[in-house]
Amino acid sequence: MIQQTQYTPTTSKYNFPQGSTLEDSALPQRFIELSLRSIKNIQNNDATLYQPYQITTDESAIANPSEDVTPTFLGQATLHLNTIPLKPLPTEIPIVAVDVSSIKIGETITGMLIAIRGAIIWKQQPSQYRYLRIGPFPFHITEENKTEIYQLFRQYSFDTPENSLNASAPSLIHMQTRMTTLLERWLQMIIASQSQNSLILWDGSLTAGTSDSPIHIVAQLLETARNRLNTVLAFSKVTRLRLSGHRLTDLIEGCKPPCLLEMDGYPIAPAGNIRFLGNIYIAKLSEGNCSFRLDVDRKLQREQATEALQRLIANDLVSESYPETLRLAHIYSTFTANEVIAIQRFLAQRHGLKTITKLNIRRLLFGPFGKGPEG
Repeated sequence: MIQQTQYTPTTSKYNFPQGSTLEDSALPQRFIELSLRSIKNIQNNDATLYQPYQITTDESAIANPSEDVTPTFLGQATLHLNTIPLKPLPTEIPIVAVDVSSIKIGETITGMLIAIRGAIIWKQQPSQYRYLRIGPFPFHITEENKTEIYQLFRQYSFDTPENSLNASAPSLIHMQTRMTTLLERWLQMIIASQSQNSLILWDGSLTAGTSDSPIHIVAQLLETARNRLNTVLAFSKVTRLRLSGHRLTDLIEGCKPPCLLEMDGYPIAPAGNIRFLGNIYIAKLSEGNCSFRLDVDRKLQREQATEALQRLIANDLVSESYPETLRLAHIYSTFTANEVIAIQRFLAQRHGLKTITKLNIRRLLFGPFGKGPEG
């Protein structure tokens, strides 16, 4: 069973999860106000000409910035692989998952239109899942308002030092990715600080040291979770990590699930400012063709990590080695093609945008050979 928890910006509290309360933060209300103001601003200038983007819900184009700079393991003599068998541990435990997605809606003369949405899923009873959606929030991002949007996230997402609040916003083309990451970090912090004795599932890794995932931010999230006896488990659907030319997720083939493949001996700081804040495992939690990179807080003992996985597979549905709670978080945050059309139509009608067709330069120059993305 899946049940929705209603979210109303003016409501001071709502249930989350298992009887605890998630207090209404200043961010959702400010976020809504800024969203409305950014869209309304279209009517106050010459940006009413609107070019809808080609509808696609493929999120693979937004790369994981941490993975982009993660180095390859080169078969060091000190790196060892160890298989850890798992047995379901039926002790009941709350499971909470979070995911955020964004999508390009269109382009105006002065900026771009995007929509962003987050989803929190928690397993409340053995056969019941509940979900909370934050959004969707449409934004018209321009050179004039991008700094205000960016600093809003930084101010309300974390305990950000005062001197870093004046950090310059990224370029317009990178704002979508940065906003998505910052909203996800804010939701992760809310969950870590409001849950207790729970398993918290993230989509991604615990690699830190990039502009999107500063070390002190990820470390702060993990410390907050630890202090409330939570365990963070980060699942990566795609990983570029390789060992001696082989994908890490291929190394567990032949092992009987459920099991973990532990890697020992790799450097915590592999390159530059990059840090691995989690112990890296390969997880094969059920029968099937899939296995995943799994990061577990490095400051937890190996026995704690093993116990957390054993409680996960006993308390959550697991298909193709992927937890159902995290799968639902992805589904409820992702935009469908129908939703994109609805948002485009709403913005056009409500705010008087005039839809125009974007010139396909590749087709104009190269005819049937003009394939590939439009710049």
